Amino acid sequence: MARYHIETYGCSANRGESREIERALRDGGHHPVSTPEEADVAILNTCTVIETTEHRMLRRARELDEETPAELVVTGCMALAQGDQFREAGIDAEILHWDEVPDHVRNGECPTATPGTDPIVDGVIGILPIARGCMSDCSYCITKRATGKIDSPPVETNVQKARSLVHAGAKELRITGQDTGVYGWDDGERKLHVLLERICEEIEGEFRIRVGMANPKGVYGIREELAAVFAEHEQIYNFLHIPVQSGSDDVLAEMRRQHTVEEFREVVDTFDSRLDEWTLSTDFVVGFPTEEDEDHRRSLSLLRETRPAKINVTRFSKRPGTDAAKLKGLGGQQKKNRSSEMTDVKMDVVGAIHEEMVGTERDVLVVEDGTDESVVGYDRAYRQVAIPGGERAGLEPGDTVTCEVTGHNTVYALGQPVSLATTQ
Repeated sequence: MARYHIETYGCSANRGESREIERALRDGGHHPVSTPEEADVAILNTCTVIETTEHRMLRRARELDEETPAELVVTGCMALAQGDQFREAGIDAEILHWDEVPDHVRNGECPTATPGTDPIVDGVIGILPIARGCMSDCSYCITKRATGKIDSPPVETNVQKARSLVHAGAKELRITGQDTGVYGWDDGERKLHVLLERICEEIEGEFRIRVGMANPKGVYGIREELAAVFAEHEQIYNFLHIPVQSGSDDVLAEMRRQHTVEEFREVVDTFDSRLDEWTLSTDFVVGFPTEEDEDHRRSLSLLRETRPAKINVTRFSKRPGTDAAKLKGLGGQQKKNRSSEMTDVKMDVVGAIHEEMVGTERDVLVVEDGTDESVVGYDRAYRQVAIPGGERAGLEPGDTVTCEVTGHNTVYALGQPVSLATTQ
């Protein structure tokens, strides 16, 4: 039986896939070790969202190849989209799709169930990848080359996986995928709202659900149904991550993003009308090659108008093999200036939202330990709340406690327990 060491970079979907790899290896009798020096095989699950991440992945792969006796397996988005870069860098590694990794490590051995195969990730957080791939064809995205078109398991399969996570102790289910909004599209019908409703109605236990990234176009067609499910079921965090990427329809067309700014607004308006409080999370790409000054101003205006509580701002970087990489780019200083301007607006918007929370009471699900004896959790709208001294007060991941929001640090709130008797 092999000893394995696994390192994971990137999104929740990558972490979920790493967990599936680990489950298969443990079912086969293999054992995890904490360092690659102890391992018979080292597994690197890679990300390739931006250029700096790509360099980091190559550097880490080179370190694992040169400094450890372990066999090296590289998987994940960069491995599948740019596997030749590892070979060109002289890195001796097997480049595999994530679901090929267990069979490679097992080397034909029959699975043998062993203890320690529970599916919980990160303590009380259970990660549920509901599908792989997407229906988009964005001109700047290299990840599509790794993931392909949407491949959706049946609703019943994902409900059973969710049930296993809850029965194993998960208090928060994170629904993940490259684009959760198009789950089921390959079977002719988008089914995210159906899956969420069934999880809420069919699985017993105390847990919450966070829906992961969904592109606006996929959500747009089921916005009414999805908002209705959110409104009906308290288990679902009132949180939606829909990356708009630009406030200009001209830039969105060049990006091949499929949605329009107005469709993004309509999704936001639908959730505004159905939910008393919810968190909009979105992304902007700054400095796309065809972005003019007016396009940038439209993005800033959309940010101020829709007031997302979570905002990711990324400077455009050319990804090899993508159509956008062929376009003449903007200057680095121009992209930096626009990024700085948008980040300033972002901090104003996010800070104001958290300021509005001060003085309110929130039921907070604790999910992890923080720093200096604090604990960190989320309220019903998936607003992050840090509780200073929470460990001393006896709070642990999995507890739910009513807190008064006493302040904020711009991007997260600070809470004080109202009564420890409310802790579950």
